Amino acid sequence: MNTPMTMRDALFARLHTLMAQDERVFIVSDDFGAPMLDKIRADYGDRFVNVGIAEQNAANIVAGLAHEGFVPFGYGIAGFMTMRCYEQLRTNLAMAAQIHPLNANIVGVGAGISYDLSGPSHHCLEDLTLMRLLPNFEVFSPSDPVLAGEIAAYTPRSNRPKYIRLDSKPLPTIYDTPPRIENGFHELRRGKSVCLVATGYTTHVALRVAAQAPVGVVDVFAFPPLNEKLLVETLKPYRQVITLEEGFIRRGGLDMLILSLGIPAQARGFDGRYLFEVGNRAELHKLCGLDEASILQAVTKGPS
Repeated sequence: MNTPMTMRDALFARLHTLMAQDERVFIVSDDFGAPMLDKIRADYGDRFVNVGIAEQNAANIVAGLAHEGFVPFGYGIAGFMTMRCYEQLRTNLAMAAQIHPLNANIVGVGAGISYDLSGPSHHCLEDLTLMRLLPNFEVFSPSDPVLAGEIAAYTPRSNRPKYIRLDSKPLPTIYDTPPRIENGFHELRRGKSVCLVATGYTTHVALRVAAQAPVGVVDVFAFPPLNEKLLVETLKPYRQVITLEEGFIRRGGLDMLILSLGIPAQARGFDGRYLFEVGNRAELHKLCGLDEASILQAVTKGPS
């Protein structure tokens, strides 16, 4: 039975295992809890600190621990862990990583509109653009708990700063066997002439559309690491490529990544406005054409 699970708990379960094997792993919480985090605090209290609601301080502590050879994880709400402390991420992690290896990890929960009912202050539609902009950062956007756990296992292998954006809601698994993280994407379905390229939660939307139409589905989960040549080869056979993301389109996210590879694509996401309307995720998706019906209509209509 495919029981939904949060990406957060999957990631921390893997980190709990890693902490038993690697004394460098350290958790810095931005006054943010989780059931698995309670277990980490109980079992490895000497490598756990809650800094309170202080994202900038959390980023600085993560940077300091990484400079001392630890593999730290700063954990908080995605919009605040990126935008509130962007200067610290830029100066103390991105810049410093250009001088010497620095294994620092920022974990943000609440990617896209997964905090749907909390409104635009807690929606996170900018983080892919902002974090992709920083040199030397690896950026991860997993689509299911299995992939989130595998990314956690990958982190000690890469001595670069990393941002891991997680959905806040329990989600069913997509993967039985996790894909190769270094490839940065995985083709879940081979279609006929149309391919949906998605990231994070929108991969679930793409798969629901694929159950109703003969479309391909590609899950992009890293920005980088990404095997761009292999991704281009995967998408070239398709006549139409549609990108799906819970982020602002035409502003440096998934759609611009695909376009930068020379692949023409139709972008679906949030078109330059914040959502003050009250509604659940499905209702908010309808407002911007990310719902299944709108995507199916675009698939049927073909390239414009």
